[in-house]
Amino acid sequence: MTLASRALAQLATWPDLRQAVPSCGLGQAVRSVQGEIAHFHSDRDVDLRMTDRAIRRFAKDLKGSGAIRIVPGSQWVTLRLDAASDVDLLLTLVSVALQAPQAWPDPADRAVLGCNDQRGAGFVKADHGAI
Repeated sequence: MTLASRALAQLATWPDLRQAVPSCGLGQAVRSVQGEIAHFHSDRDVDLRMTDRAIRRFAKDLKGSGAIRIVPGSQWVTLRLDAASDVDLLLTLVSVALQAPQAWPDPADRAVLGCNDQRGAGFVKADHGAI
């Protein structure tokens, strides 16, 4: 079992989340009532949607991790799952992402744009056969 499939299996048990087809059409996704939260694009790369304000709030901590890529102007952060601790980090950030619309909301008129994989801004090009 890959780290991404293990993380996806854990998130699928959360009562506020359900598995879905990602809007980008690649890999697997989980979503809440607020919309898509994470796209699993390969065995290692995950895009996680957070509010702009939540990203700014945690930017210093997020940028300090070699497992995370922040793309300027994107509502998505990309995580590289290389170790079990990266899965733990992902689960923590999903929890933050679920709470962020209440704690650090984005302006109501901000449209959700495509994930980082669609922008070619992930760590590597997606492995389309993964997961």
